[in-house]
Amino acid sequence: MAYQKGDGKSVVIALGGNALGNTPQEQLELVRNTAVHIVDMIAEGINVVLSHGNGPQVGMINNAFDYASEHDGKTPEMPFPECGAMSQGYIGYQLSQAILNELKRRSIMRSTAAVITQTVVYPEDPAFQNPTKPVGPFLTEEEAKKRAAETGATYKEDSGRGWRMVVASPKPQRIVELDAIKDLMDDGYIVIAAGGGGVPVIERDDSYHGVAAVIDKDRTSAKLAADFHADMLVILTAVEKVAINFNTPEQKNIDTMTVAEAQKYIEEGQFAPGSMLPKIQACLEYLEAHPTGKALITSLDHAAEGLKGETGTIITA
Repeated sequence: MAYQKGDGKSVVIALGGNALGNTPQEQLELVRNTAVHIVDMIAEGINVVLSHGNGPQVGMINNAFDYASEHDGKTPEMPFPECGAMSQGYIGYQLSQAILNELKRRSIMRSTAAVITQTVVYPEDPAFQNPTKPVGPFLTEEEAKKRAAETGATYKEDSGRGWRMVVASPKPQRIVELDAIKDLMDDGYIVIAAGGGGVPVIERDDSYHGVAAVIDKDRTSAKLAADFHADMLVILTAVEKVAINFNTPEQKNIDTMTVAEAQKYIEEGQFAPGSMLPKIQACLEYLEAHPTGKALITSLDHAAEGLKGETGTIITA
């Protein structure tokens, strides 16, 4: 196939969890809608690298292996890094297929490449001393303590619903497959990479080793965009624009803001820690490393218009 390379800007898009379902069947339906909006951007000549969340998916895989291992006596326990890689594989497959089908429908001569991505983290990252990200099935306190003794994993009580394994959420330091992702994009491929923030790995004895952790996918997307100097980082979420005084009569949507203005809003506590705050922080990390870039936060449905400056919230250095 002769590829029609994008001749416009390079964009890293971080796809929010709202664009993916909780089951493979539901997800397959939702990614078809996602593909339409992604191809709208590609049709404008934009070079796209697409990352995605994997929270429900990696939990589902981890739960399935844990349940089967406990109940049938034959299924092996699956290490958490491998569960992350599996989620990257099947989400990447479905996104790739949906985008390819939409490209064919529009007779756009481009192709996709899904890259299983590893992300280096520091073993001394403070997050490893205080694991906070719950994964896997709910257990009784007795079951949790038994597993903790057997495996060395950390278990914590989760909101009165039972005990769950918790893993760290360390900061991404380096993307192992960066050169491959960049080369594929330069050759005209739509690249799906860094799913779920990448499989966390540490470097030891001059080699990589997977660790049980979950990296924030927006932070890895920001790192990816900064490292190959993408023109724009796009974080897609459930809302069209970032707002201050959110969900109050004084709510005000923001069209543009600088890094300094964003930091001021953070100090005021304007952005919720579990939702908008990490997205804003990821944008600031990207702009700190690549001050000539732009960051856009908007919804999937408005992504194409956002890239044209018609909607969304643009953050600049």
